[in-house]
Amino acid sequence: MGYYWPTMVKDCVDYARSCKPCQFHANFIHQRPEPLHPTIASWPFDSWGMDMVGPMPESAEGHIYILAATDYFSKWAEAVPLLSERKEEVAHFIKSNIIFRYGVPWCIITDDGKSFDNKQVADQ
Repeated sequence: MGYYWPTMVKDCVDYARSCKPCQFHANFIHQRPEPLHPTIASWPFDSWGMDMVGPMPESAEGHIYILAATDYFSKWAEAVPLLSERKEEVAHFIKSNIIFRYGVPWCIITDDGKSFDNKQVADQ
Protein backbone atom coordinates (compact mmCIF):
# COMPACT_ATOMS: atom_id res chain seq x y z
CA MET A 1 0.00 0.00 0.00
CA GLY A 2 3.00 2.30 0.19
CA TYR A 3 2.98 2.98 3.95
CA TYR A 4 3.78 1.18 7.19
CA TRP A 5 1.56 1.83 10.23
CA PRO A 6 1.66 -1.14 12.61
CA THR A 7 -0.62 0.47 15.22
CA MET A 8 -3.24 1.78 12.77
CA VAL A 9 -6.20 -0.20 14.20
CA LYS A 10 -5.38 0.72 17.79
CA ASP A 11 -4.93 4.38 16.85
CA CYS A 12 -8.29 4.44 15.01
CA VAL A 13 -10.10 2.85 17.96
CA ASP A 14 -8.49 5.31 20.37
CA TYR A 15 -9.48 8.23 18.12
CA ALA A 16 -13.10 7.03 17.89
CA ARG A 17 -13.29 6.60 21.67
CA SER A 18 -11.98 10.12 22.24
CA CYS A 19 -14.51 11.72 19.87
CA LYS A 20 -17.52 12.73 22.00
CA PRO A 21 -19.94 13.28 19.06
CA CYS A 22 -19.01 9.85 17.69
CA GLN A 23 -19.78 8.26 21.05
CA PHE A 24 -23.00 10.22 21.52
CA HIS A 25 -24.49 9.55 18.04
CA ALA A 26 -23.10 6.05 17.45
CA ASN A 27 -25.34 3.09 16.70
CA PHE A 28 -25.52 0.88 19.75
CA ILE A 29 -25.89 -2.83 19.19
CA HIS A 30 -27.13 -4.51 22.35
CA GLN A 31 -26.75 -8.06 21.09
CA ARG A 32 -23.68 -10.20 21.35
CA PRO A 33 -22.01 -10.98 18.03
CA GLU A 34 -22.85 -14.40 16.68
CA PRO A 35 -21.91 -16.25 13.49
CA LEU A 36 -24.50 -16.11 10.72
CA HIS A 37 -26.59 -19.22 10.20
CA PRO A 38 -27.00 -20.31 6.58
CA THR A 39 -30.46 -21.07 5.29
CA ILE A 40 -30.41 -24.64 4.03
CA ALA A 41 -33.07 -25.89 1.65
CA SER A 42 -33.12 -29.64 1.15
CA TRP A 43 -35.17 -29.77 -2.04
CA PRO A 44 -36.86 -27.42 -4.52
CA PHE A 45 -39.82 -25.40 -3.23
CA ASP A 46 -39.10 -26.44 0.37
CA SER A 47 -38.35 -22.95 1.75
CA TRP A 48 -39.59 -19.65 0.41
CA GLY A 49 -38.64 -16.06 1.20
CA MET A 50 -41.38 -13.44 0.79
CA ASP A 51 -41.38 -9.67 0.87
CA MET A 52 -43.63 -6.79 -0.03
CA VAL A 53 -42.00 -4.14 -2.23
CA GLY A 54 -43.46 -0.67 -2.24
CA PRO A 55 -45.14 1.71 -2.32
CA MET A 56 -43.87 2.38 -5.81
CA PRO A 57 -45.04 4.76 -8.53
CA GLU A 58 -48.55 3.83 -9.58
CA SER A 59 -48.89 1.63 -12.68
CA ALA A 60 -51.49 2.12 -15.40
CA GLU A 61 -53.79 -0.34 -13.59
CA GLY A 62 -53.28 1.39 -10.23
CA HIS A 63 -50.89 -1.15 -8.67
CA ILE A 64 -48.40 0.32 -6.20
CA TYR A 65 -47.03 -2.81 -4.47
CA ILE A 66 -45.24 -5.95 -5.60
CA LEU A 67 -45.46 -9.16 -3.58
CA ALA A 68 -42.39 -11.28 -4.34
CA ALA A 69 -41.53 -14.81 -3.23
CA THR A 70 -38.27 -16.65 -3.97
CA ASP A 71 -37.51 -20.34 -3.52
CA TYR A 72 -34.27 -20.75 -1.58
CA PHE A 73 -33.18 -23.94 -3.37
CA SER A 74 -33.76 -23.15 -7.04
CA LYS A 75 -33.98 -19.32 -6.78
CA TRP A 76 -37.30 -19.50 -8.64
CA ALA A 77 -39.24 -16.27 -8.22
CA GLU A 78 -42.96 -15.62 -8.16
CA ALA A 79 -44.27 -12.04 -8.09
CA VAL A 80 -47.62 -10.29 -8.47
CA PRO A 81 -48.61 -6.60 -8.54
CA LEU A 82 -51.01 -5.50 -5.82
CA LEU A 83 -53.25 -2.50 -5.27
CA SER A 84 -52.68 -2.58 -1.50
CA GLU A 85 -50.79 -4.67 1.03
CA ARG A 86 -53.77 -6.40 2.60
CA LYS A 87 -53.57 -9.73 4.40
CA GLU A 88 -56.29 -11.22 2.16
CA GLU A 89 -54.20 -10.62 -0.95
CA VAL A 90 -51.12 -12.16 0.68
CA ALA A 91 -53.11 -15.23 1.76
CA HIS A 92 -54.54 -15.60 -1.76
CA PHE A 93 -51.03 -15.32 -3.26
CA ILE A 94 -49.66 -18.02 -0.94
CA LYS A 95 -52.55 -20.34 -1.75
CA SER A 96 -52.70 -19.83 -5.53
CA ASN A 97 -49.06 -19.16 -6.45
CA ILE A 98 -47.17 -21.36 -3.99
CA ILE A 99 -49.33 -24.12 -2.48
CA PHE A 100 -51.44 -24.95 -5.55
CA ARG A 101 -48.43 -24.87 -7.90
CA TYR A 102 -45.59 -26.38 -5.84
CA GLY A 103 -47.17 -28.01 -2.78
CA VAL A 104 -47.09 -27.05 0.88
CA PRO A 105 -43.67 -25.58 1.76
CA TRP A 106 -41.81 -26.49 4.92
CA CYS A 107 -41.32 -22.80 5.79
CA ILE A 108 -41.97 -19.31 4.46
CA ILE A 109 -39.56 -16.68 5.73
CA THR A 110 -40.79 -13.08 5.90
CA ASP A 111 -39.90 -9.84 7.67
CA ASP A 112 -43.04 -10.17 9.87
CA GLY A 113 -44.75 -7.16 8.33
CA LYS A 114 -48.43 -6.50 9.09
CA SER A 115 -49.55 -8.21 5.91
CA PHE A 116 -47.58 -11.41 6.76
CA ASP A 117 -48.00 -11.68 10.54
CA ASN A 118 -51.70 -12.45 10.98
CA LYS A 119 -54.07 -15.38 11.49
CA GLN A 120 -55.35 -15.50 7.90
CA VAL A 121 -51.86 -15.96 6.44
CA ALA A 122 -50.88 -18.41 9.19
CA ASP A 123 -53.90 -20.59 8.35
CA GLN A 124 -52.70 -20.99 4.76
